Amino acid sequence: MVLSKLFRPRPSQAAGRALYAVAVEQAREPTLYASLQAPDTVEGRFELYSLHVLMLIERLRGEGPQAAETSQILFDTYAGSLDDALREMGVGDLSVGKKMRRLAEAFYGRAKSYDAAGDRAGLEAFLRRTVYAGAAAAPVAGLADYVEVARAELAAQPLEAILRGEVRWRAT
Repeated sequence: MVLSKLFRPRPSQAAGRALYAVAVEQAREPTLYASLQAPDTVEGRFELYSLHVLMLIERLRGEGPQAAETSQILFDTYAGSLDDALREMGVGDLSVGKKMRRLAEAFYGRAKSYDAAGDRAGLEAFLRRTVYAGAAAAPVAGLADYVEVARAELAAQPLEAILRGEVRWRAT
């Protein structure tokens, strides 16, 4: 009985891991690739995973200590999964650290740009630059619509549910 309490993860740990799982599930939604034409490449998937993690971190920001801890665990789980993915792709142990440093810098750069996007034009510019890798003919407006609705729906969901790792994403 006592040992089970010692090894039970804190609620924020379970929630952060669950939030990462739902972010990945949503980022893998086929409609994002088929209808919104997000590139179905390693880079494109990285961008969509990052975008969904950023939306969750944004929702948790300023919501108190448990939300901050959950957000940190969400990020740590995201980073750990990137590390695992690099290793599965055959990146050697000596190179993983350098690649992870670049990916972390990329994520923080995206987070800063995402926060600074501000208005619709800024969001579209951010999405064009990141998800669509600067492609001029990309259907950015559709993905921007998706992000705006997803952000509003996340904001409307009860914090208590999110802190349990329960999120309802918009159907794409």
